[in-house]
Amino acid sequence: MPLSLSSSRVKAKALEIGFDLCGVARAARYPRLDRLAEWIAAGCAGDMHYLDDSLDERSDPTAALPTARSVVSVACVYNTPQPYSASIAAPERARIARYAWGEDYHGILRARLRTLLAWMADEVGPGLEAFSCVDDGPVQERVFAEQAGLGWIGKNTCLINAERGSWLVLGEILTNADLEPDAPAHDQCGTCTRCLDACPTGAIVEPYRVDATRCLSYLTIEQRGPIEPSRRADIGPHIFGCDICQDVCPWNRRAATSDAPEWQPRAPLAFPRLIDLCEMSDDDWRRVLKGSALTRAGLRRIRRSLACAAAHLDAADRDRALGAIASHPSAVAPEVADAIAWARASGTGC
Repeated sequence: MPLSLSSSRVKAKALEIGFDLCGVARAARYPRLDRLAEWIAAGCAGDMHYLDDSLDERSDPTAALPTARSVVSVACVYNTPQPYSASIAAPERARIARYAWGEDYHGILRARLRTLLAWMADEVGPGLEAFSCVDDGPVQERVFAEQAGLGWIGKNTCLINAERGSWLVLGEILTNADLEPDAPAHDQCGTCTRCLDACPTGAIVEPYRVDATRCLSYLTIEQRGPIEPSRRADIGPHIFGCDICQDVCPWNRRAATSDAPEWQPRAPLAFPRLIDLCEMSDDDWRRVLKGSALTRAGLRRIRRSLACAAAHLDAADRDRALGAIASHPSAVAPEVADAIAWARASGTGC
């Protein structure tokens, strides 16, 4: 189809809209896309059955959009000038993944992608076919971001940009527009194994491969029902997600930060006291969860993690925290009740 659109104009518009990075890749079936099927077959996906259900689309962009020629990849830096979780050793402080401190990035990226897509449609005119999605869409966003030159997929499987670091949230537009692609990024992890060495559960089983069923992010967010007993002590102070493999990455020593209000910590999400989160009422939690990425886990799973974390507190605070969790209606849920009983029996230092 005739085009009045260039990659350079698309990238300039993306930055104007509020994205920090933008690049273009061919809508091709790259070899790395096929690794997902192998990873699922090895049992590394756990309860994330939606990955298998959408495997065809995730393995081939033309299965998601038959006319796809290009993938526009975008990224936003969500890092804020706050200390990394690895430097907060106090067990009474809860750890929440940095991306969940502010507004829900899904809504922010979707709105900006819609704006970019509307602009592209106006520029091209009739004939443009495209759709946009964030990481909950049927696209392996990190693969296309790497091919578009936004960064490389590191040994911890996060996308790393040499200038910005890895504190990035990603989105993309699949389109039939034939845009000039960027050169793919090259791996710069070298011989470093800090992320593998620092992972508290050994979830990074080898470079570039994470067993999700052992990852704290999976256990606190995606895991349904009770957490298996052998993994409960691993939760430690982690309530939602884990940043350790990014905290220790040398490429994040000078990582970019953002002063945009949407990424700044909402009270009480930046290293709050565990006891305070345990004592929050359902109404207080609803206010915190509204417009937050924490809704992915929901209140029951959050309280399940809180109960596991409370096992590491001293006796008085542990009893107070568990008593507070048990007083809420969600405590009747099997996964919460089971975690409370385990924490009471386990005690400090489990």
